[in-house]
Amino acid sequence: MDNNCIFCKIADGRIPSTIVYQDNEVVAFKDTNPQAPVHVLLIPRRHIASIAELTPEDEPVMSAIFAAAQNVARQAGVEQGYRFLTNVGRQAGQSVFHLHFHLLGGRDMTWPPG
Repeated sequence: MDNNCIFCKIADGRIPSTIVYQDNEVVAFKDTNPQAPVHVLLIPRRHIASIAELTPEDEPVMSAIFAAAQNVARQAGVEQGYRFLTNVGRQAGQSVFHLHFHLLGGRDMTWPPG
């Protein structure tokens, strides 16, 4: 846990958020600046800065995040089509340095993104 990290504070319940899914490993909550009708952030409870810092020991939490994404997509009614992505580093647009995945759906997605 990083006491200065906003996502750690959300995962710990110190900052309110609209949580749509949570378990022992993962918290999923609605993005406060949605870029699609469905825009949910999925984070590990444990502080990991980005996928660049993952180790083989993180395999269980990554598996939990992907399983949670399936659950969230199904609950949101977008399981037939959604985008699931993460940004790594400032150059890619990462603004919060706690690993998080964006689940976006409910509209047609274009390619290439951003």
